[in-house]
Amino acid sequence: MPENQWKSALYESKHSFVWRYGADCLELLSPQMGDRILDLGCGTGRLAAQIAASGAIAIGIDQSPTMVAQAQQNYPDLQFEVADARNFQFAEPFDAVFSNATLHWIKEPEAVIACIWNALKPGGRFVAEFGGKGNINAIVTAINNALEAVGYPVQPELNPWYFPSIGDYSMLLEKQGFLVTYATLFARPTGLEDGENGLQNWLEMFANSFLQAIPANKRPSVIQHIENQLRPQLYRDGTWFADYQRLRIVARKE
Repeated sequence: MPENQWKSALYESKHSFVWRYGADCLELLSPQMGDRILDLGCGTGRLAAQIAASGAIAIGIDQSPTMVAQAQQNYPDLQFEVADARNFQFAEPFDAVFSNATLHWIKEPEAVIACIWNALKPGGRFVAEFGGKGNINAIVTAINNALEAVGYPVQPELNPWYFPSIGDYSMLLEKQGFLVTYATLFARPTGLEDGENGLQNWLEMFANSFLQAIPANKRPSVIQHIENQLRPQLYRDGTWFADYQRLRIVARKE
């Protein structure tokens, strides 16, 4: 996962859409009483708490210590641990692994899939939603254009994201031994919170690998350049919308 200065307070106050939309994906997970379920990339613990409310045993892991600290503060009765999705293990296996808005941050999907496989019981299920092919194309294009405008050519290594197609990700799961039982890629324009500041908040939260590559005194003009490009397409009725394409997938360990 990329070095990303996760700001748990900003995440909690301005980006609740992340877990609110993820709650819809819990229907695919369908947690049952007594299920042992791992929330991979649990953030501040909101969805792990919803899983636990169903009667399941929910454990959350996240690579960000600040996110895990906030999750522990939010839900002191639940278990949260700092762990890397590419290299984690538990002594007791899980009935299901759930992940929301996390896997597009990890450019080594094979390592993640292997860890998920090893964490599951035979017959266990993997349910995930994350950015898929075409996700935030408009935003990424605007970021690159803005960087070039201030003399910083496009640097692919600054891009922290992995947005696979259904076919690409299904192939990796099947190579590991999973049976893919459901997969869909769909457009979900997502309203950002805080009105006029919505896109700036999003960039500071999720695209700071790009912003940190330029001097601090140039960042406001870069953000304004990005906003000017995207306003005709992604701003309406006082709200910014991110051009999300989401991949949802369900697979079973055979």
